[in-house]
Amino acid sequence: MKLGSFSNTRRLSKGTSLIEVMVSVLILSIGLLGIAAMQATALRNTQSGMERTQAVVQTYAVMDAMRANLTQARANAYNVGWTCAAPTGGALVNTDMAAWINSMKNTVSSDACGRVTCASNVCTVDVRWNDTRGTGGSATQTMTTVSRI
Repeated sequence: MKLGSFSNTRRLSKGTSLIEVMVSVLILSIGLLGIAAMQATALRNTQSGMERTQAVVQTYAVMDAMRANLTQARANAYNVGWTCAAPTGGALVNTDMAAWINSMKNTVSSDACGRVTCASNVCTVDVRWNDTRGTGGSATQTMTTVSRI
């Protein structure tokens, strides 16, 4: 009698290992998908952080150009509203601004724009770009630097 009940129990537990393996594979695959999603988010945020860093570098770059041409900078010749297009012309101010706008487009984002506002030897430089790909970024992400020249 005991022998028969043992074989019945054995017959009932025949696919249990397969179900356990399938559940384990399901849990593992969900975990791996979570890891892949975290990696994708980390890559997007790394790109966003690099753009923010480049925006800071670009604000200091135009400040340095203004300090190199101090007479024109103090005369507010570098003042420009939001612009996304590089100015043309042979003047040093236009050359500096064109180099700055082109550099922003190459390093920050192809849709980057800039603005310079100086008054009483205090200049504010703004860089704006689309940062929607980063977590918490906006379509009009702005980096501002204020400095006395």
